[in-house]
Amino acid sequence: MLARRLSHIAPLLLLPALIACGSGQSAPPPPLSGAAMAAVIAEPGVGREALARAVDDLFSREDTAETRAVLVLKGGRIVAQRYGPGYHENTRFVSWSMAKTVTAVMIGMLVADGRLRLDEGVPIPAWQRPGDPRGSITLRHLLQMRSGLKHEEVSDPPYEADTVRMLFLDGRGNMATYAEAQPLEDEPGTSWEYSSATTVILADLAARSLTTSQDPAERARVVGDYLRTRIFEPLGMKSMVPEYDAAGTLIGGSLIHGTARDWARFGEFLRSRGAAQGAQLVPSNWIDFMIAPSPANRGYGAQTWLNKPRPGQAAMWAPLSANAFSMNGHLGQFVVVDPGRGVTVVRLGRTDDANLLPVREAIVRIAALFK
Repeated sequence: MLARRLSHIAPLLLLPALIACGSGQSAPPPPLSGAAMAAVIAEPGVGREALARAVDDLFSREDTAETRAVLVLKGGRIVAQRYGPGYHENTRFVSWSMAKTVTAVMIGMLVADGRLRLDEGVPIPAWQRPGDPRGSITLRHLLQMRSGLKHEEVSDPPYEADTVRMLFLDGRGNMATYAEAQPLEDEPGTSWEYSSATTVILADLAARSLTTSQDPAERARVVGDYLRTRIFEPLGMKSMVPEYDAAGTLIGGSLIHGTARDWARFGEFLRSRGAAQGAQLVPSNWIDFMIAPSPANRGYGAQTWLNKPRPGQAAMWAPLSANAFSMNGHLGQFVVVDPGRGVTVVRLGRTDDANLLPVREAIVRIAALFK
């Protein structure tokens, strides 16, 4: 008798699910954790739960692991902030290649100061010898990654890459000497090649423009003072710690450390076209130059990634605004700026470079919530 009753009741229990399937309705998403909701302010300017869920995707999904920090700013105001276990607002995070954009701003200030010139051969002594074709490399070429210098950013095995050799192996004692010793493989200005060595050359030029001393401590001091007084202190970036090699050259393509909030401050500074608290720290047309497409790669500007189609690839941050741009670092460090939306998104963590597409897509979902 019991079995017969159950046979009649079971279809009734399934009826709500069958009705939902028939109406095209999907099951509601699972509830968010308290930590996910607490990461978003009460009135963020978009749906609070939608923003919390988009931020949570970077922490809870396997394909976006390992996210360690996320900040979202709208109009300069922090509307979402969340950290992974073991990390917090005072944790310094390594920049990796986000440092390149900081170096580019420093170079812009030195150009504005009259210490460097954008379209003249750069003052590298080894390149100024008669007949050396590298003498035609300009600061513009270096900034836009089209110097023509021989370089291999990554390789298999990794230790054969110029980046690894320069940072950790035979070039580590004097990284600029290693980078500047490379021969040309293309005519300067004609081809684009991503190169961390190029940014080390820019950092060496910064030191040369500020001091004639070859003393490593003095070279590091003058560049450090310049960064601190001209960029970090005016922006309130109190946590920033740059690294230098044994020759006193800023490792300007890879190694600057700072909190997520300070990386967000730098992104906002770029969104404001070089202004902070009413002061124009670098000419606005320099920021315009940094986010204008390189002639050899429209998806790259001057030490800055752009939301434009790259050779053989779609725009990196589609469907965000066409004028969106980003600072990108190894293992998934990102500061993404969308001026059209007035939004800056910071994501810091550790994700293999080959698996970054889901991370980028999650960042886009966050920024796209803001109209």
